[in-house]
Amino acid sequence: MINKSSSISLDTELQQLTARLLSPRSRYGHMALLLAALMMCVLLGALLATEPALSDRTQAALVVMLCIGSCWVAYAFWVLRQRRPLLANHRIVAGWMAVAFTAVFAAGALGMTVATGSATFYAAAAVGVGMLVLAVAVLVQAYRHVAWLQARRLELERQIREQE
Repeated sequence: MINKSSSISLDTELQQLTARLLSPRSRYGHMALLLAALMMCVLLGALLATEPALSDRTQAALVVMLCIGSCWVAYAFWVLRQRRPLLANHRIVAGWMAVAFTAVFAAGALGMTVATGSATFYAAAAVGVGMLVLAVAVLVQAYRHVAWLQARRLELERQIREQE
């Protein structure tokens, strides 16, 4: 039988698990992401607005980068606004964004490699594939972390129900 103090301990641990605020380190990281992505978007937007003579291919690449930067701004703002880790679901969202954006980069570099045969694009494609592998690994780790947190929460809830 579980005593009264362990019941309080379980209840406290469950509350900490589900109501924890983002750590200061995580808040600072997301703030840095927000500022960096915002600066990138401002610079890309200014470049697109002030350089109309850029080739269509260059303008398309800049627009894609502007869209990617805007998505990172929205993500960082969303996480900072929530102020809670949401059982680490924000990590899954970031992981999927990283996979999608690196896949776009890798596909673009591979496409340019095929179109031009340039050694520069071979190198860019290799880097893109490496980043994609890393992004997938981060996504898998995020899913594992969320599964562990959910399992722990369910276990604590089960233990509390058994006490009652």
